[in-house]
Amino acid sequence: MIRVVVVDDSAFMRKALTTMLEKDPDIKVVATARNGAEGLTVIRQYDPDVVTLDIEMPKMDGLTALRHIMMEMPRPVLMISSLTTEGAESTLKAMELGAVDFIPKQLSKVSLEIVKIEKDLQQKVKYVSRRKIRAPRTSRPPVAARTARVAPPVMRGRPKRDVVAIGVSTGGPPAVQKVLSKLPANFPAAILIAQHMPAAFTGPFAKRLDSVCKITVKEASGSEPVAPGTAYIAPGGKHIVLQQRGSRMEVVVKEEPADALYKPSANVLIESVAKAQGRRAVGAIFTGMGNDGLLGIRELKNKGGYILAQNDASCVVYGMPKAIVDAKLTDEILDIDDMAAALMASIYK
Repeated sequence: MIRVVVVDDSAFMRKALTTMLEKDPDIKVVATARNGAEGLTVIRQYDPDVVTLDIEMPKMDGLTALRHIMMEMPRPVLMISSLTTEGAESTLKAMELGAVDFIPKQLSKVSLEIVKIEKDLQQKVKYVSRRKIRAPRTSRPPVAARTARVAPPVMRGRPKRDVVAIGVSTGGPPAVQKVLSKLPANFPAAILIAQHMPAAFTGPFAKRLDSVCKITVKEASGSEPVAPGTAYIAPGGKHIVLQQRGSRMEVVVKEEPADALYKPSANVLIESVAKAQGRRAVGAIFTGMGNDGLLGIRELKNKGGYILAQNDASCVVYGMPKAIVDAKLTDEILDIDDMAAALMASIYK
């Protein structure tokens, strides 16, 4: 039985989350709390496997409570986040502090839209409960913006690959930040990223990454030529694809396929990269539930692309990488700490 503590200042939310979670026979909400201070007390008392934590609360907010949890009694924490720019920025900060993922708060008391998150909530609680969470290391100052340069890496001749396509989901934002922040400003390929994330989050996510990375990071929009040393984040609720336009490659934002299980879809992105670039591309799959990316990676592999997967030990959820590992499509399986160096090396393989 997975034991959960729900921390939220809204009685409606506490009841709704408890009801949704306990529809799964493997989950039991052992206690609830109205604010961060109460939350810390009941977490100490009940020692739950997973905590759901609201961000905006009186007396002690979610970010403050999260800091205490991760320092004193680390365990998987899922943030319950509002779909606003402020909510997105706070949630991304929470994941930097150690939260494993978030659930968008999609509700009003009239429409009861919150039921839309029921299955996602149950699945995430079940997946993350299996993970052992360590107290975060002493935080270091964020990587300086692009004005501060590190010595460029030794080039190995002419790059053999021009594009990196990354598919990622649950637990992805810290993983993506860890990798991109280690890449040099002169990284010789463009990077296209399909991160499963609501529309309100992808803009702030790209902005946050751009502030801590030496490469340029932006949310893709419309149609634009791809440039080396630039990462393009797919906007939530839409897809990005790579297309040949005359003599240049462009990243294009699309609504179709509208019936894709995920928007953005790693499969849609990576299949387009396979078609446009083939052996001149790298495909990488990071932490996430399900198997989005498997079909695209298979096509890219068949065309000579180089394939990387995050390993089980460093994933929040070993689902998407496991799918391509089990299918024997990978060239390398790596800890997320080693992924940036592997990406750099793969451009020349």
